[in-house]
Amino acid sequence: MRKAERAKVIYDRLAKRYPSPEPALDWTNPWELLVATALSAQCTDERVNKVTPVFFERWPEIKDAAAADVTEIEAVVRSTGFFRNKAKNIKAAANRILDVYNGEVPKSMAELITLGGVARKTASIVLSNAFGINEGIAVDTHVKRLAFRLGLTTKTDPNQVEKDLMPLYPKDQWGEINHFLVFFGREVCPARKPKCDICELNDICPKKGVK
Repeated sequence: MRKAERAKVIYDRLAKRYPSPEPALDWTNPWELLVATALSAQCTDERVNKVTPVFFERWPEIKDAAAADVTEIEAVVRSTGFFRNKAKNIKAAANRILDVYNGEVPKSMAELITLGGVARKTASIVLSNAFGINEGIAVDTHVKRLAFRLGLTTKTDPNQVEKDLMPLYPKDQWGEINHFLVFFGREVCPARKPKCDICELNDICPKKGVK
């Protein structure tokens, strides 16, 4: 099976499994999603969802985070790991949004990646889910692993994986394929013990059984 054909089968089958995909992170506006996604680096979504209610109760708006003492932000986000960098970046992002973007989270990749701690993955998640704009495919550890196992890429660098995935899917599917691969990677194809015996993609997987 050619790569393009396999990519379509993967999308179609996972779309049936996940008919209404949404981020596992809790959020109600673009800023909340930006913060939650930034905190999720090297941290579980479950942990982030416990931290963000505390964060947004204390600093409800962008201007509040911009004015906050960074050490106080550190204390709140400490349990998400790498808390000093995350706190510094959140405060810096809030200030740049106020100073440069009139207090509104920007709606383009080029603008988002100028914010503290925001790389392509975070920007793609915010654009796709908060604004319905697809400028890229967010590649986290699950997407990278499944794209490789399913023969959609031979690369390991997230940016290169993204470049390999983008031509395989229509632009309006970029956000969904991220969700599909993340959810499937957690539930069926984890890093250590892939559940090949119950995998809907077993028959088209070139690396079935490979850890």
